[in-house]
Amino acid sequence: MQIAQEQRWDPLVRLTHWGVAAGVLANGILTEEGSGPHQWVGYGVAALLALRWIWGLIGSPEARFSAFRPSLRRAAAHLRAIGRREKTTHRSHNPLGALMVYALWATLAIVIGSGVAMTILPGASTPPTEAPSNAQFQTPAASDDDEVREAREDGAGEGEGDEVIGEIHEVAANLLFILAGLHLLGVAFETRRSGRGILTAMLPGRRELRCKE
Repeated sequence: MQIAQEQRWDPLVRLTHWGVAAGVLANGILTEEGSGPHQWVGYGVAALLALRWIWGLIGSPEARFSAFRPSLRRAAAHLRAIGRREKTTHRSHNPLGALMVYALWATLAIVIGSGVAMTILPGASTPPTEAPSNAQFQTPAASDDDEVREAREDGAGEGEGDEVIGEIHEVAANLLFILAGLHLLGVAFETRRSGRGILTAMLPGRRELRCKE
């Protein structure tokens, strides 16, 4: 009787994977957009994503970018293999999974970047300068009118920019949840098709399997 161990992702990959997933869910469901907790969770997710990218350069062989380069040609070949009901093994993500990983990372980077931009750019929520209640009895100078007009134009420009970034942030966040849903469906399908414990590979520890020689 021979004891074999099912390969699982290294601890840092598992930490960043579940940390990012928890942060995205927390900001999508629990925290209020624009609030302090929302921003801090976002910074935490950004740190985890950066750590995963660094690990993709210097980490374990299966975690490195070179192990799952995005390729439409290989993805198409993998689809054909699925159509022929062929079971293939990969030391890291399969070609379709690799495309999904990079799509998730790119979308998450847009969410993070737009979120940071909204926190550091001047907001448009400052109310416009209002004339005093007795303005009808006053005759403001022409120079004062010019200053008020310029201030309003500047505020309007900032508001438009902030609104565009906010829309990008919202669209990217929604797309991220859609991709995450497709990712879960892909994991379920590949687990059923290949018989491999794809989900358990992201769980702590290693599972020992007993095989006949």
